[in-house]
Amino acid sequence: MRDKIIRIVNLWILCACAVCSYARNSRIYGYVVDQDNVGIELANVAAWRDVRSDEERSTKELLGGTATNKNGYYELLIEETDTVVLTYSMIGYTSVQQRIIDVRDVLNINVQLLTDEQVLTEIEVRGIKHTQGTMDHIDATATRVMPDATGGSIESLLITFTGVSQTNELSSQYNVRGGAFDENSVYVNGIEVHRPLLIRSGQQEGLSFVNPEMVENVSFSAGGYGAQYGDKMSSVLDITYKRPQSFEASLSASLLGAQVYVGHGDSTYSQMHGIRYKTSKYMLGGLATSGNYQPTYIDYQTYLTWKAVSRQKSAVRSQPWEMSFLGNVSLNDYRFAPDSMSESFGGQNAKNLAIYYEGQEKDRFLTAFAALGAKGRYKLSAISSQPSEVEIGFDASGFYTNERENFDITGEYVLSEGPSDNSQPTPSVGQQINPGEGQSAVLGTGIFHQHARNSLEAGVITLAHNGIWRAGGNTLRWGVSGQAEMIRDHISEWEWRDSAGYSMPNDGRSMELYYSMRGDSSMLSARVQGYIQNEHKWHTTSGQWILTVGGRLQWWSWNNEVLPSPRASIEWVPGWKRDFCFRLATGLYYQAPFYKELRDTVTDDLGITRIRLNRDLRAQRSVHVVLGGDYYFRAWGRPFKLTAEGYYKYIDRMESYTVDNVRVRYSGKNDSQGYAGGLDLKLYGELVPGADSWISFSTMVARQRLNQPSSAGSQQPEWIPSPTEQRYNFSMLFQDYIPQLPQLKFHIKMQFSEGQPFYAPRNNQSWGRMPTYKRIDLGATYVFNAQTAKFMRAPSAKHVKQWAIQFEVFNLVGWKNVNSYFWVADAYGQQWASPNYLTGRRYNLKITVDLR
Repeated sequence: MRDKIIRIVNLWILCACAVCSYARNSRIYGYVVDQDNVGIELANVAAWRDVRSDEERSTKELLGGTATNKNGYYELLIEETDTVVLTYSMIGYTSVQQRIIDVRDVLNINVQLLTDEQVLTEIEVRGIKHTQGTMDHIDATATRVMPDATGGSIESLLITFTGVSQTNELSSQYNVRGGAFDENSVYVNGIEVHRPLLIRSGQQEGLSFVNPEMVENVSFSAGGYGAQYGDKMSSVLDITYKRPQSFEASLSASLLGAQVYVGHGDSTYSQMHGIRYKTSKYMLGGLATSGNYQPTYIDYQTYLTWKAVSRQKSAVRSQPWEMSFLGNVSLNDYRFAPDSMSESFGGQNAKNLAIYYEGQEKDRFLTAFAALGAKGRYKLSAISSQPSEVEIGFDASGFYTNERENFDITGEYVLSEGPSDNSQPTPSVGQQINPGEGQSAVLGTGIFHQHARNSLEAGVITLAHNGIWRAGGNTLRWGVSGQAEMIRDHISEWEWRDSAGYSMPNDGRSMELYYSMRGDSSMLSARVQGYIQNEHKWHTTSGQWILTVGGRLQWWSWNNEVLPSPRASIEWVPGWKRDFCFRLATGLYYQAPFYKELRDTVTDDLGITRIRLNRDLRAQRSVHVVLGGDYYFRAWGRPFKLTAEGYYKYIDRMESYTVDNVRVRYSGKNDSQGYAGGLDLKLYGELVPGADSWISFSTMVARQRLNQPSSAGSQQPEWIPSPTEQRYNFSMLFQDYIPQLPQLKFHIKMQFSEGQPFYAPRNNQSWGRMPTYKRIDLGATYVFNAQTAKFMRAPSAKHVKQWAIQFEVFNLVGWKNVNSYFWVADAYGQQWASPNYLTGRRYNLKITVDLR
């Protein structure tokens, strides 16, 4: 008994010592700003212990140091002591020293550094920290801690920006200002990347092409972008991969998958390798349709760079040529055997649809991508009137995809009045169903069979040259590329429905399939593209001006169409108030067909829809006008930026389409016209010191109209909402932490947007609107590093930079969001739209380790 008491007392003493040891840690944070109250980046901040000897001479012992971030924010964790001396320094500014006698647990100290006149007597420095042009820059590191149901992607961060929306958390696809998924171009290191073509649902998707661990810079534009970006009508996402200068690595694992990243390099070479594995089986378990989900996605990606030996040639001084290789291979295997589904819909006049399945789906998507590049830089100062520089590059890239989609699924459905009664047993397919006592009245029963044997094989080979010439305030860009496209496609899919013993549709004379499509197509084509763009900067008494003028030209052998695309923008930073920035951009943009857009359909006498490729199809054409501005200000001692953009897009030669889940079905004809206009607002800044957050709000109207009546004698078609119109969209990413425990951070991502329109089967003019898309995702991350945990300072942990534990809650409130509809008929032939709901509340645990 005595030994037990001694052990308990010792345990309490150890706990008390640990608490006291933690309490002796002090946190000092704040901002370092200049005379204009603008944050100073990379200012040095150091904390010293003031030690006095017996002779009362003062000496200093370093407790810790750090550098300010891009907003001038700093943060230090030091051991508590009687007197602390803080020093703040930066080249070009006078140093500041502060002595703190009473060091509390948390101290907020803001410091202003004055310009060192002795250093800058002969130098005039003018710097305005603002976004240039319509490209917005994104901090890719936020993807590491942001809650994301797709397993980690740049696109999940992108949907919190203005003008961008998403209504399917299982997909990485997004809409921009009323455009379709296919209207967004993605570039990695200046090379456009492609995605699989047969994907029809978010359940089938794997990870996006971009590996966030390998990213250095991310830029995004929602419209009005420059001529160096290709022919897409809605947006451009420009990714630049990093070049590590030393060894770095990371490992992470969660319920959604795992990833391994390794990078290494020096001044002459660099290499990065990343392997990602994803399984969405756990997430798909939250869908209304129960069954055996077996989705597996794995990819390998590498990026290698090497610099050759530089040479000196008379008046031309060359920098080392850099060679690069980017490679990716991915395999997406999706298998699904559905079991049953039961959902209620209809509000006060509630209906219930129960479906009992047999069969399975097996899909396989194999993609590969490789790009070899060479880039050189030359300084021409000795042969021109002013210093200039030329950068030239050559790229050769190839993309290959092999896609298979196979399913045979039979379902028996029961449509009844009233909400579902889950206490009733689940019948098997073919079993007779009769309503008994206490059961809802059955409105209709039926059987359907869905069948598909689809395959697609495609390859794209591209050779490109690009260059940049910089001289004074001018930057000239140019590029030319040639592209060969080879595609083979086989489509064989149909659906049969039987309601109350009658095949649907039923003309009284023969049995018809509800839907049938067949086609065997192949395409071999070539594209030639080129662009030129000049950017000119100059200063006047009114402020700084930036004028960008350029144009693109494209020719496609398939339809022998030539597409001229002039673009221009102007930006003004007023001299009377450098915190403002105004810009105006306009241009003519094309959505050149690739393959899916070419699929025209013809229905024969047997009711079979056959696919043919339309050689007369022209590129969709859009005129963009974007007017916007930024306002930089400080509030509560922290920096903020308010961005506002108004836009208008008119589209002619438009190809009408519908959206089902993430599959876009095109009409294959230039049969409509449309327009989109709206206003985007975004507030970006540190709502909490040291943590960037932002709030976005967008409002828009997007309409389309068929060019000709559907039949003779019909009235002119009316303007109806575009398939991706969302008249309002609110999104937010908020980051916070506990001041006394800064290593514990919280992240909230939320989105509230109007539901997208949906259309009745075989009638694109009869439409409704889905319910509001509402979602809140919450994440909490605890970081262990040398500053926050003593065990990380041990010699055995010298190669571990930090490790983190992250807990995520997806769809915190458990809202039931609708993604699409399944149409069924009752005994009277009336069609009912039963909603297909997305995932409910799910949880995820993630562990990440960073090595050095």
